[in-house]
Order: sequence, then structure tokens, then C-alpha cells
Amino acid sequence: MPRRRAVAYVRMSTDHQQFSTENQMAVIERYAAEHDMEIVATYSDEARSGLRYENRPGMQQMLADAQGKESGFDTILVYDVSRWGRFQDQDEGASLEFACRKAEVQVHYCVEQFVNDGSPMSTVIKGFKRYMAAEHSRVLSEKVFAGQCRLIGLGFRQGGMAGYGLRRMRIDQNRNPLGLLDRGQYKSLQTDRVILVPGPEEEVETVRWMYRQFIDGGRLEGEIAALLNEQGIMTDLGRAWTRGTVHEVLTNEKYIGNNVFNRHSYKLKDEHRNNPPEEWVRANGVFESIVDEKMFFTVQGMIRERNRRFSDDEMLARLEGLLKKKGFLSGFVIDEADNMPSSGCYASRFGSLARAYSRVGFTPDRDYRYIEINRTLRRIHAEEITTAIAAIEEIGGAVSQDRVTDLLTVNDEFTASIVIARCRHTKSGSRRWKIRLDTGLAPDLTVALRMNDANEAVLDYYLLPFPILDTNRIGLAEKNGPMLDAFRFETLDRFFAMARRAMISEIVL
Repeated sequence: MPRRRAVAYVRMSTDHQQFSTENQMAVIERYAAEHDMEIVATYSDEARSGLRYENRPGMQQMLADAQGKESGFDTILVYDVSRWGRFQDQDEGASLEFACRKAEVQVHYCVEQFVNDGSPMSTVIKGFKRYMAAEHSRVLSEKVFAGQCRLIGLGFRQGGMAGYGLRRMRIDQNRNPLGLLDRGQYKSLQTDRVILVPGPEEEVETVRWMYRQFIDGGRLEGEIAALLNEQGIMTDLGRAWTRGTVHEVLTNEKYIGNNVFNRHSYKLKDEHRNNPPEEWVRANGVFESIVDEKMFFTVQGMIRERNRRFSDDEMLARLEGLLKKKGFLSGFVIDEADNMPSSGCYASRFGSLARAYSRVGFTPDRDYRYIEINRTLRRIHAEEITTAIAAIEEIGGAVSQDRVTDLLTVNDEFTASIVIARCRHTKSGSRRWKIRLDTGLAPDLTVALRMNDANEAVLDYYLLPFPILDTNRIGLAEKNGPMLDAFRFETLDRFFAMARRAMISEIVL
């Protein structure tokens, strides 16, 4: 009787040794030998979360091959149910397995204590295992969030740039100051923490001047920005001031020493969402303030009153006037215009910006959003660099950032450039991305952030080594074949793994 032809499927979302692909393969190979099976191929999803099928090219290719006319195998060997997936909807994992069974390909879970033979008992146990796999991710997400909330409550900064007039101070576990962190510098020890402290006196005084101009001078954010630019004063990023950047200084609670977290969330790979204020996590008065509380809340009251005093008709009249002046509308255009309620106010009053637009006869066109999208992409790019540096240092790596080019040097061993690939749509509705590569910098690794449909969040990542790149741009479709999609990952865990440092005691000779 000929041996059964099988393929192995391995997946690893983190660097946990127990689930390394090597360990999984060792178990799968032993199982195949014991059951007289021949492994003819291996499909792998490394550094891939088990929460979403659409970002796992290895599994996608395996299922496509299984459903092909000549798959060449009749069995799929998986380490356990959790490696198949940690889908929050357990029916999703079951449907994928059913698709295999319909193609006459059987799935075997090599370390589970049940035989996946479709019997009532195995079906019950498998359903419970799927639930436990999903529950593990949910509980882990809650634990991480709880840990972040605890650190917020203790007054520690959780990522992000300090902002104009403030600086990040590294402190040890006893809260002793260890020195200021410049832009691009990050703490190097897990036990270290970061707090916010007042910046240079001239910046602190400029921040207070903005508040006085708004309250006593009666100047709006755009007027304050113009005065700052006339004086040659730049933002903390070395850029000219805008209405939006001034508004950020006038409304951010960090200037009165408050630590606010969870304004936005992206839990369990769900959609990014803006959380209502009642879900924010805060610790008040944990940083040294540089603005008097009375002055701060006076500004907040004036801004609320400015937005509230307009009737619906007045708001729409101003919006219509702005449309005639600019020719198009966007959240960015509204926020940068003087004597206008904020885009958030329009969205709140009329249910959404789109509904407000429709009231003045404007239909948003994708091309008109480029200003707003560019602002979002710049913010995401800076946040991803900040997050990457922090994550590398958390696992013991060392990283430095070139202030001009943003090129990262990791462990003095390799360089990495983080770039954004915005999503565009063809006339037929298909999605396309274009990765522009900085061949002048010649980084050893290009980390390309592929954006989602709305260009509001990262969809996935491509880790592209320099030797394979012989051009300064790469065009991507939704699927690009194994030559490119082999470098696609749902998270940056694989990138972080490159930077991980192990203690000598961990190394097995």
C-alpha cells in the first residue's frame, strides 16, 4: 500500500520557543513517521498572528493547492489546533477545515489527544480547543492592556513624541532621572521608564504665550501659527506651524501634567477606532505641568463655546463658504480654516463628515483627500518608527535613528529604512500599492508599511532585503506571488527577532 502524501503547516506569531517552527516540524515529522506518511511540502507562516486568515499567505497557498485538481497530497499535518488559528469566530477555523475535507484532504493535529475523524466526541473536543485558542489571544490582549493601563496610572509615558515644550526623561525603577532622550533615542533597559518633563525655557514660554494669545489676545489658532512663523519659531519636528499644530498644543492635557491613554484602539486585529472619552485611561497630575490649569481649562471652554454657539444653519453656511473658497472639503481643510468649527464638531453635529458634506452639495472624491491622507501617513510613519525602536530596545537590542533620513541602525549590524506604501484603487476597484525605495541610502532592509483601503491604518508589512532590489520602486497588487509575498508579514515580530539579543546562558553549544 503506498504511503500517504502529506504536507506540513507551521505558524509562529511570536518568538515563544515552544511554538518555534523548528519545534513544530520535529513533532510533525515524528508523527508522519509513526503513521507511515511522506511529507512532500511545507507551508509556513512565520511572524503571523493566528487571528486573521487574510494575512497568512502560507495557509492561503496551502488551501489553494489542496483545492486544485492535482494537489499531490491528501493530508495536512498541523502541530495543534492553535497553530491552525486563533480565530475569534471559531466557525472561521471550522470552515477552512471543511474546505479541505470537501477537497478530500484530511487535517491532522499532531499533539492533540483526539483523532480528527469527524466523530461526535472529536468534534466536541475540537470545538472546545478552538474556543480555548481564541480565548488565549483575548486574555493575552486584556493582560497587555491592563499592564499598559497600570503603567499609565503610575505616571509613565507609553510611547510617542513628547511634543513642543516638553521632553522625555528616562528614569530607573526607583524613579531616579537618567537623562533626557533626544528625538530618535529610546530607553535601553526594560526596567527603565519614561516620563515627560518641561523642555527648554524658551519653548515653555512660547507654549504659555500661545495660551495668552488665545485667551487675552483673542487670536485664533491660524493667527497664532502665522505669528510664530513670522518669528521663525519652528515646531518640535522642525516644521512651520499650522492651525492644527497650534490647536494640538492648546488642547492636549499633557501640558497640565495629565497622562491620557486609549484614545484609539486596535485590539485583536479589529478595525482601528477612536474611543469615546469615557473609555480613555488617565492619570492626572503625574507630570510637571508647564501651563496653569485655570488657563488650560479656560481655553477648552472657549473652544467648546466657539463650536457650540453655531446653529446648524450657521455651521452649514460656513462650510458652504469654505467649499466655494477651496473647491473641495476634507477634515484637514476644515481644521486648518479660521472661524470654523472643527471637523470633529461637524461629524458630531451631523452624524458624520460625509453627511455634513452632502448638506452643502459636496460629494467627496478620492483625489481631494490627498492633503488629509498625507498628514495621516506622516503621523503613522513617525509612530511606527517610534514603536519599532521601543520594541527593539525592549528585547535587548540597540538602535539609533538618523535625524535627517530616519534610517535605523540596529545593533551596529544592519540598517533599516521604514517607508509607507499608500493604497490606491484602479478603475475596476482593485487595490494597488507602490513602494518607493531609497536606493541612495542603500539600507540592508526596507520595511514597507502597506496601508489599508482608507489609508488610515497599516494593513501589513513587507521586509525587503536590499540584495533583491534592483529598482527604486516596486508595484504591489493584492496578491503578488511567492517571490514577493514570501516577504510579507502581518506584524513586525520577524523584524524585531532580527534585533533580539540573547544572554550567554541562553545559547546552547
